[in-house]
Amino acid sequence: MSIFNKITKSKFAVNVISHVAYWYIRLIKASTKWDLRGVETFYNNLEKYGSVIFVAWHGRAPMIPPFWDKRKKLKALVSPHRDGQLIAAILKKFGIGNIDGSTNENAKRAAVSIMKELKNGTTIAIIPDGPRGPSMTMSLSPVYYAQKAAIPVIGVTYSIKNSVIIEQSWDKMLIPKPFSKGICAVTEPFLIDKNTSKEELEEYRLKIENTLNNLTWQIDKELDMPYIPKGTTPKNKRKKVN
Repeated sequence: MSIFNKITKSKFAVNVISHVAYWYIRLIKASTKWDLRGVETFYNNLEKYGSVIFVAWHGRAPMIPPFWDKRKKLKALVSPHRDGQLIAAILKKFGIGNIDGSTNENAKRAAVSIMKELKNGTTIAIIPDGPRGPSMTMSLSPVYYAQKAAIPVIGVTYSIKNSVIIEQSWDKMLIPKPFSKGICAVTEPFLIDKNTSKEELEEYRLKIENTLNNLTWQIDKELDMPYIPKGTTPKNKRKKVN
C-alpha cells in the first residue's frame, strides 16, 4: 500500500490535508494576477439553460473551485477511490457538493443522480480523464448527459506561470506558487442535438477534447510553461474511453 493510500485511510488525515489544501488554494487565488477568458460566456449559458456540464482535466482541477459563484448550485462527480474522498472534502469547504461515482465506476447510479440534479437546475462538474487517465482524454459520458438534458458542455482550464509540474504524477498536475500570473480560460459551449447519432457523439467527444487541450496548451505557452502531452496513465495502465 502506498503512503498516499495509508494517509487517506485516516479520516483525521483527510480532514487535515483538505484543510491545508483549501487555504493554499485560496492563497493562490487571491495572490495571483488573473486573466479571465470566457467566464462571462460560461455564466451567460448557465443563465440561459439553467444548468450546464463543465469539464476540466484532472491535472488542472484544483484551482477551479474558488472561481465558482456560490449562489449557483454545483455538484462534482467524484471517484469513490480514496483520492476522491480527499477531493470531496476539499470541495465541501468551497460549498460544492459531490455525486459518488465516476465515468467508469458505479456508472448507472451516478447517471441517475446526474440527470436528477440537472433537472433540478444543478450544474455538474466532471473530470473526464480521472481518476486513472489517460490524461487530457475526454470520455463520452459528459456528452451523453448533455444530450439527454439538452444543455451545453463547456470546458474550463487554467495555467499559472512558474508552477511546479509533478512529473511523477500521471496527470502532471501543476502546483502553483503564490504571487504569480495566471490565466483561467473557458471554451465555447457545445450543445448536442437530441437526434445526434452515436457516430456524431464521438465526433463531439473528440472535438471537445481537442478544443480543451488546444486551449490549455495555448495558455501554457503564453505563460512560458512547458508543453505537457496528453495520454499518460498511472503505472502504464490503460482506461477505455467510454
